[in-house]
Amino acid sequence: LSFRKYSPKTIKAYIHYNRNFLQKSKKPPQQVTNDDIKDYLFHLAEERGVSTSTLNGAINALKFYYGTVLKKKFIYEIKRPRKDKKLPVVLNKEEVAKILSALSNIKHKAILMLIYSAGLRVSEVVKLKIEDIDSQRKLIHIKGAKGRKDRYTLLSEAALETLRRYWKEHKPSTWLFPGPNKEKHITIRTVQRIFEKACKDSGIRKTLSVHSLRHSFATHLLESSIDLRYIQALLGHKSSKTTEVYTHVSSKDFMRIKSPLDQILFTKVGGVP
Repeated sequence: LSFRKYSPKTIKAYIHYNRNFLQKSKKPPQQVTNDDIKDYLFHLAEERGVSTSTLNGAINALKFYYGTVLKKKFIYEIKRPRKDKKLPVVLNKEEVAKILSALSNIKHKAILMLIYSAGLRVSEVVKLKIEDIDSQRKLIHIKGAKGRKDRYTLLSEAALETLRRYWKEHKPSTWLFPGPNKEKHITIRTVQRIFEKACKDSGIRKTLSVHSLRHSFATHLLESSIDLRYIQALLGHKSSKTTEVYTHVSSKDFMRIKSPLDQILFTKVGGVP
């Protein structure tokens, strides 16, 4: 897995699912059958009620070991479940402002401002280095992102101003946002906790994750009539289909549509409302 440049997160997940499967099947890998794998996937889906993405992750893990490593052909008979078509939860601009205003710690504010203003994944913001910030061109260089791809995204004036204040106060040397051990970057879980506390302090009750800031960035750009192709490039999406999900949560076109109820109750017919 390491030679194939799989991420540490993927390697950890593959090991987990294969270990968990063997514990449940109580068989050595050489004796595993197609029915054993189907029973395990049924256990995950029905008994544990895992999401479609988790189920697909387990299938990938088992296919890699039994199909790629052990060269068993039966694993390829397992059909993938269709992904759940869930829409992302999006914040409006006022809610974003409330969350950022709830932060008094300049480092925490800079992190969340960068995620929202540039549409970053949390795994991307924690790994930023000082050299990745191009203040002259107003760009952020994202290196080795999802799919091992590099890209550039926006560096907003407001985020840059906050970053300068943060740099003067903390003087980071290598990692833009180091952890308690200055040789290592801040952890993803720490950023998630920062976001969760900011939401609580700002009184926002939606079911959110820090990734909601990235969703909100894309949706707000779309509502500002930015071409979907540019949004796709900024987000680093391989397929335009992934970016098109934001057309379903944008209120830009919905705002033009009047409900037939409003047309009945608020349109005067013959002088009678």
